Amino acid sequence: MLENTRIQRWSLWLLPLLLLVLAVWRPLSIPDEGRYAEIGRWMLVSGDWITPRIDGIAFFHKPPLLYWLEALSLSILGVSPWAARCVVVLQAWVMWAVLYNCAKFFAGAEVARRATWMLGSSMAFLVAGQYVNHDMMVATWIGVTIWCFARAFLHSGEVSGASVHAGWARAGFVASALGVLSKGLIGLALPGLVLLIWIAYTAQWKKILALPWVSGVSLFVAISVPWFVLAERAYPGMLNYMFGTQQFARYTQTEFNNAQPWWFYLAAIALLMFPWVFVVLAQGVEGAWTRWIKRSALHSNQNAVDPVIALCWIWLVAVLGFFSIPSSKIIGYALPVMPALAYLAATWWQRHWAHKRWAQILFTVLVAGASLLAVVLNHKAGQFTQERGIGQMADVVACAIEPNEPLAVIDDYPYDLPFYAKRNQTLEVIQDWAHERKVAADDWRRELFEGADFDPQPGHLALQPLSRLEALKADPNAWLLAPKAVGAYSKGAHEGFDVAFETAAWVLYRPSVAATKSPVSAQNERLRRCKNQSENQR
Repeated sequence: MLENTRIQRWSLWLLPLLLLVLAVWRPLSIPDEGRYAEIGRWMLVSGDWITPRIDGIAFFHKPPLLYWLEALSLSILGVSPWAARCVVVLQAWVMWAVLYNCAKFFAGAEVARRATWMLGSSMAFLVAGQYVNHDMMVATWIGVTIWCFARAFLHSGEVSGASVHAGWARAGFVASALGVLSKGLIGLALPGLVLLIWIAYTAQWKKILALPWVSGVSLFVAISVPWFVLAERAYPGMLNYMFGTQQFARYTQTEFNNAQPWWFYLAAIALLMFPWVFVVLAQGVEGAWTRWIKRSALHSNQNAVDPVIALCWIWLVAVLGFFSIPSSKIIGYALPVMPALAYLAATWWQRHWAHKRWAQILFTVLVAGASLLAVVLNHKAGQFTQERGIGQMADVVACAIEPNEPLAVIDDYPYDLPFYAKRNQTLEVIQDWAHERKVAADDWRRELFEGADFDPQPGHLALQPLSRLEALKADPNAWLLAPKAVGAYSKGAHEGFDVAFETAAWVLYRPSVAATKSPVSAQNERLRRCKNQSENQR
């Protein structure tokens, strides 16, 4: 029996280890992974830990915790997609481990193991858990905050009483601060909303007074506030931009990307938590039947709701309800509810099916099937990105273009090019920027020129007008990169340039003058060697 328990305990790590392996396979997806991995790399090479930057331009859409950890990971493991993804993998591991710890405390080791298998085999864990953006990070710290305060309030195992566990409460304040540093105010607002509704539902108001407010708030402030103060001091207006435009305006206005119908998050959790979402549905149907349809004096004791089950349902409804209000909806915003879904599914399974002979076989098949589905989707996503990404072009750029040679791009911004090419020089971005300021949508153009408003000097170097093309045509050492799908500004812009190298998605040009002035130049020889090297590697 002891050996079986040990095997069960160690086997739980199979899925977290699979997650780490999956993080190696894919190239960086565009735009999110390319953008956020490059910001972390730029922070490392620049040594500026206050200002997140893309192409040298300030980027204040999100707080910096992801970039700090990425820079640290890249400094230790080297610059690679896997090193950037390790940060997100670590966050997913924290979500997984805290779920196990708290489920074991509230419902026992069997439920805890089952909940972590369910979470660990889901696409929320195996796909989103190694996708480089802020969503898994903030989801983790929102969940950890809720679990910590639940442990603090229910440390005695009962709802009644007025005492709380000060250590777990302080851990909750710390987790909330890390949530704020991950993605802003939702790191505080969402766990606060969930916990407030839960406290009201379970009538635990007295415990609020027993929380270690002085030490807890001090920890929260010490962790979350300093960066905002330093960044606002260096860039006045940053707080208004981050919280006013990028958070409040995105929540309340309709002109931002990703407008989706009201039911979007129902479909999202069905996908991210497949197939366990159907077990959650069974839990919900059973709860509704017991509490509303069979309510009577005879069943009054049976109708008493487990406070943790109530917490998980409130967690689910409050978070999805909050994110369903704005028209802009993103699938990653469903991630904070995944631990609650796993707990609900595991408790129902344990109560109804765990004792049945066929249930373990079914559970094993479902875990294996869900994991295999996640692996296949991860592989397909990698193929899709490989066909359309910058990888081979970045190899040639890194090999053939010297640091002192101008490199410009027109009609698109390849977020992942500097990361793969390990290029520390500014990538010139050619557009009609005066026009773009009037018409640009919520895209890379707006990211760049709004960031440049905070720091004009890097913006002046990076954001070049269309007239810059004439200077590049006359410079035999210059290079121009353009998407193969010709855009508004690249129509006719290639006149005066010759194709130097092309992939399925990108074309690299050299000025025609380079061929006429130096047909056997060192640059030409270097380019030929680099193209051969890249083709051999592929």
